Amino acid sequence: MSTDETSRFVRLRVEMVLEITDLDALTGTALESIAAEYGEPLTEVAVSDPDERGEERRMHAEAAVRADGAEALASLVDPFDLVGEVPGVELAQASWSSESIDYDPDAQDWDDDADDDEEALFLPLDEGDEEGPGGAIKHNG
Repeated sequence: MSTDETSRFVRLRVEMVLEITDLDALTGTALESIAAEYGEPLTEVAVSDPDERGEERRMHAEAAVRADGAEALASLVDPFDLVGEVPGVELAQASWSSESIDYDPDAQDWDDDADDDEEALFLPLDEGDEEGPGGAIKHNG
């Protein structure tokens, strides 16, 4: 396939395992970020206030950040920050999530991608095989 025939769009998958070493610092930073985005919280919200939905979103975001370190981290991650300064690319779409996991890198049976079967992504294509060795690549979505 020539360069002219390939898509201009690229799916970049990044997976990280992070250790939260200071939950209070993480939560505080996430709450500061929410305050910067929404402004100071309102003490009373009138039912007819057009900004009521924004205040509800703010309260929901703050509650999620306070309840879960993974949510606090996800609220601070911005995929645009990863590629915003890269010349020649423009972020077309992004989604991300975080979750608390049990992680023991020394455990013999620990495998973060046991169900993914993504090895085919890294193997060379067989001649005439557009899907890569072993058939189609499994999509996790």
